Amino acid sequence: MSSPLYLLDTNILVHYVRASAVWERVRGTHRPLTAEPRPIISAATAGELRSLAIQWAWGQQKLDQVEFVLAYFQSVMIGNADLIRMYATIDAFCEGTGQSLGKNDLWIAATAAVTGATLLTTDRDFDRLTPRFITRDWIDPDIPTPTA
Repeated sequence: MSSPLYLLDTNILVHYVRASAVWERVRGTHRPLTAEPRPIISAATAGELRSLAIQWAWGQQKLDQVEFVLAYFQSVMIGNADLIRMYATIDAFCEGTGQSLGKNDLWIAATAAVTGATLLTTDRDFDRLTPRFITRDWIDPDIPTPTA
């Protein structure tokens, strides 16, 4: 049985690299490493994750995890005309409501909207786009993982 197509937000990949309890919940619930179809990421996420790795001076083990995860998930490039139009539509909507969205989050939301993927995120900023533009599963980063 196939899963829905998931788009992984940058914060989900940060949790993956850190091997956090949030990642363990995502892995157990959504199975991103074995799901079919394989989840996707936005090209903005690839740039953002690499930037965070530099900013946070991650060591070689975490850098290796970054490269693995970026190679494992298919990256949706930003050059697609439909994606660019959706970015503009979502940006105009957010600005019109007086609630701007970060530029990387706009690309991520536009990618989810155009591909029809369900966005997996720990970020509440996407709430205002649901269900008008995107479907998203919000993962509460503050819920502790049960111990065995």
